[in-house]
Amino acid sequence: AWANWATVSKIFHGGDGSDRIIGLSGRIEGDDSAVASKTSGRILEVRVREGDSVNAGQILAVLDDQQLRAREEQARGAVEGAVARTKAAKAQIEVLEEQLRQSQLQTEQATVDAEGRVSQAEADLAATESDLARQEASLQLALFDKDSYTRLAQSGVVSQRQGKEAVSNADQQTAAVAAAKRRIEAMKGALTTAKANVANAAIRGAQTAAIRKQIAQQQAEIASATANATQARAELVEARANLQDLTVTAPFTGTVLTRTAEPGEVIQAGTPIVTLLDLTKVYLRGFIPEGSIGRVKIGQTARIYLDSQPDRPIVAYVLRIDPRATFTPENTYFQDDRVKQVVGVKLQLKDAIGFA
Repeated sequence: AWANWATVSKIFHGGDGSDRIIGLSGRIEGDDSAVASKTSGRILEVRVREGDSVNAGQILAVLDDQQLRAREEQARGAVEGAVARTKAAKAQIEVLEEQLRQSQLQTEQATVDAEGRVSQAEADLAATESDLARQEASLQLALFDKDSYTRLAQSGVVSQRQGKEAVSNADQQTAAVAAAKRRIEAMKGALTTAKANVANAAIRGAQTAAIRKQIAQQQAEIASATANATQARAELVEARANLQDLTVTAPFTGTVLTRTAEPGEVIQAGTPIVTLLDLTKVYLRGFIPEGSIGRVKIGQTARIYLDSQPDRPIVAYVLRIDPRATFTPENTYFQDDRVKQVVGVKLQLKDAIGFA
């Protein structure tokens, strides 16, 4: 606590209509606070000097911020990068989802078409096989007629023309059977192709699954980027808070008692830069003769008269009365006074400007 020795000749007490003048000696003290930076760094400027009055929140000193600025930019870049990754992944998911929709439609349509072609090929093959059976039956009859009419024509029972017609009919029927067999082979090939197309539709299903896998990968990328963005934002908040800590401000309204650091100095976190006196917490610490202490009560209003300014009273009130008497401290001016029993008191000064 800050202290300033003062000779106090008397204290005037009132409150019950009577005047009570008590002589004592003591000193004026005040609550002070060492103001320090929360972070380490090099001091760029100190904006106050000893004796200056400052207001709460007023800038007292500024530290170098180059490194923290770089950290802030790095954190901001990390946030922007993570956001860009998230945006890109979401855009890619939109593309993949459209591809998935198209793939599903194409797969479903291809499956329906392929299965329809298989059914058609099977029906065509069955019809061709039935036609082959009829053609083969007709061929057997035509061959029988050929043999019969050939013998009859040779024996003169039928005309040569009828014999030739039977031979021609058998030849035509043989060609029809051969054609039917070729159609069957073609139908079998068509059926094989149709069944292969069904398999290709299944392959399209595998492509759909691959697209779903890509979508899952992009969703994982979004989750990762979101986590990175959250961490980067936290680092950015921390960097900005650290930047604010480089500006040292007055915690309360008061007076600069000491300036203990200068521009250019490199200080550690917690190193005091200035010391402030809180003018709202200035008080008188003194000693009253034991015989007079009964006239003093806690909370009692008083006017203090200093020997140096006897015509300018200081309004105060009693904060504390020591519980027991003691000998006057050695720092009392007169030897005779130091052997007397006194009681310590503490008075709060209501308006200490000019006395602190």
